[in-house]
Amino acid sequence: MEKIISYPLSIVYYCVFILWLLIFHPIQWVCLNLFGYNAHRISVAYMNWFLVRTAHILGTTFHIEGLENVPTNQPLIIVANHQSLHDITTMIWFLRKTHPKFISKIELGKGIPSVSYNLRHGGSALIDRKDPKQALPAIKKVAELVNKNNYAVVIFPEGTRSKTGEPKPFATSGMKMLYKFAPNAYFLPITINNSWKFTKFGQFPLGLGVKLKLQIHEPLKISDYSFEDIAEKTEKIITQHIKI
Repeated sequence: MEKIISYPLSIVYYCVFILWLLIFHPIQWVCLNLFGYNAHRISVAYMNWFLVRTAHILGTTFHIEGLENVPTNQPLIIVANHQSLHDITTMIWFLRKTHPKFISKIELGKGIPSVSYNLRHGGSALIDRKDPKQALPAIKKVAELVNKNNYAVVIFPEGTRSKTGEPKPFATSGMKMLYKFAPNAYFLPITINNSWKFTKFGQFPLGLGVKLKLQIHEPLKISDYSFEDIAEKTEKIITQHIKI
C-alpha cells in the first residue's frame, strides 16, 4: 500500500525539488557575483531549507540531537555515515552556522542546477576517486580553507551510500589529509539513521514517513589524538549508534 500511495507523492516531490534547484541557481549567481561569499552562503542555506521542507510531502520528519555539541568559531571536520542525498540537505540547513563544505565526487561539479554551482564556487572539494594526484591536493586545499576561516568540511568516509543502513568500512585517506592540513580542527562525528529508507524501493517511488535522525556526538580535538586513534574512535562512535 505504501508503494502505491508513494507513486503520486514521489512525482509531486521530485517536481517541487527540481523547481527549487532551478529557482535558486540564478539566485546563487546573483548573490555570489554581486554581494560576495556570505550572501551566496545564505542563499544556499535557504535553498536547503526549502529542500528539507519539501520532504514533508513524503511525510518525512527530521530529528536533530546534539546541536549543543557543535563547537563555535572552530574549524570542524564533520565525519558521518552516508545513506542518501537527504543527509546533505539536512546537514547544510541544520549546521548552516558552521559554513559546511563537502568532499564530493567530481562528476557532481557539472550538470545539476544549483548543486553543481555551489560545489564549484562554495569552497567544496571536487575529487576524482580514481586519481589520487588530483584528489589529495583538492582535499588539502579545502582543509586549509577550513582551518584558516573556522569553517566546517563534511566527509563521508564510506565513499558510497549504504542502501540498507548497514555501515561500510571507512576509507581513511581523505580523513588523514584533513587531519594533517587542518591541525586546529575538531573531528565532529555524526550518526545518520533511517535516511536509507527514502530509497528502499529505489529512486522511484520513494519511501514514505521516514524519520530521519542526525545524532551529533561530542567533538574530538585533533591535537589530543594521533590520526590512527582519532580515526578509529570516530568510526566506532558513528557506527555503534547506527540502528538498522
